[in-house]
Amino acid sequence: MRKRVFVLIIVLMSIALIGIISVQVFWIKNTVQITEQQFTSNVRFALAKVSEDIKEHEFNEFYIDITERFKDEGRKLKYSDVKNYIYEKLDTVNNERFTFSQSIIEENYKVPSEFFENDSIDFKEIFSREEIVIVKDQNFDNQGDNVSSPEERYVKIGRFDGAEKSQLERIFDVSRSKLPVHKRVSNREITYRLDRELKSKGIDTDFKYGIYSNGLATQVKSGYFRKEAGKSYMVPMFADADGNSNFQLFVTFPEKKDFIISSIFKILVLSAFFILIIILAFVTALYQLVKQKQISEIKTDFINNMTHEFKTPIATINLALDAIRNPKIISDEDKVRRYVKMIRDENKRMHAQVENVLRISKLEKNQLDVSKEAVDMHDIIEEAITHVELMIKDKGGYVKTDLRAHSTEILGNQFHLTSIIVNMFDNAIKYSENAPKIDISTENTAKNLIIKIKDQGIGMNKNVQKHIFKKFYREETGNIHNVKGHGLGLSYVKKIVEIHQGDIFVESEKGVGSTFTMKLPLI
Repeated sequence: MRKRVFVLIIVLMSIALIGIISVQVFWIKNTVQITEQQFTSNVRFALAKVSEDIKEHEFNEFYIDITERFKDEGRKLKYSDVKNYIYEKLDTVNNERFTFSQSIIEENYKVPSEFFENDSIDFKEIFSREEIVIVKDQNFDNQGDNVSSPEERYVKIGRFDGAEKSQLERIFDVSRSKLPVHKRVSNREITYRLDRELKSKGIDTDFKYGIYSNGLATQVKSGYFRKEAGKSYMVPMFADADGNSNFQLFVTFPEKKDFIISSIFKILVLSAFFILIIILAFVTALYQLVKQKQISEIKTDFINNMTHEFKTPIATINLALDAIRNPKIISDEDKVRRYVKMIRDENKRMHAQVENVLRISKLEKNQLDVSKEAVDMHDIIEEAITHVELMIKDKGGYVKTDLRAHSTEILGNQFHLTSIIVNMFDNAIKYSENAPKIDISTENTAKNLIIKIKDQGIGMNKNVQKHIFKKFYREETGNIHNVKGHGLGLSYVKKIVEIHQGDIFVESEKGVGSTFTMKLPLI
């Protein structure tokens, strides 16, 4: 994948992710705002209902008290006002006359009252009498006189409570407004009505209230109450017919935010859950893209290096074969043997490289047969040294041993354990700019054998140390390596150590050298 295409994909995915998360966050924020608006609306409706109910309850008690008083004092009729209304309709087709009459009687009384400064109050008692008469099957003359008058008569007499109350309301508003608010309503009544109305609107949370008179607090309040911006709501109390009021009821919800959040908690959790899934999916996809890109680059690097590694022995073998076919050379037995040996060595070199690749492949697929038996690691170390000793001496270096471990037997495979020690020696030789200087030591812990291989090579930085045991990984890329190889040696070492239930790690400093530490379980 080209770098530009890869970057474009990452940018587009990032924009999409940011867009989705932004939409989710906007939707959540909008939901919170709508819920808060609904909360405010419900609170205002509830407060308005409470204010109306308290005023109506106060007036009804007053009206009942007044009517009871004037009944007890007797009817002291001052005057009566009778108002009549008559409606008549003549139906000549059905020979019917329909008559509707209504009489309203207003009787005025002087009723003593302790609610007012005056000794008495004018109270108007209002009655209504309705009568419907239907005259059927009658003969009408030209003057409208009837010969016979069979009729149906319906009479209804009732009291106009509503009309009576409306006559008292204005007087009631004026007179009662002079009373202190704590004599008009109790804390118990306000608490009961607020709790009932708020719960009917779905608002089940703690609240505090207080009644103020023109900005000053009154005695009617719940404990320690104070107005808070954004948390307090107001409704006028005991408003007159013109909507004017000297009292205001304030209600505060200390846990308003918690209640609003809890009311949409499930939606918030689901949104957060889906946002998390989107982020995880994006991160996973991004990780896989980067990983696949790295694998692609590593494989390309590996193919380039493998090509270079094979080109040299193939070219050497071709040159040796061409030389052998030369008539002057083929008759020289010593030269023929030297060229044949060269061909054999290069062939072994290619074979070893192929075996190394196949061995790693089998290890990853768990197809490599690693039989185990009791082996002495000191013997394996000594054998591994013999494989590289001549090469190290040829470069003017050395291998020093400090084998202090007293328990050295482990359950392992001699061939593979020898191979990984040789691999680490070979790694130390390749990455030493000067004569290779290698120190190997052993020691024991309670259950493990510790093997340390230290070199004085070029070393590694922290970033390289994180990836050094990965397959195909090399510090440089492409075919511009100072050291030949495929990046398989240390991957093979780690796999074999893990198969033996051990562990391996590296400590290194650029320009100083590296120390590989293996920990293998003892028998």
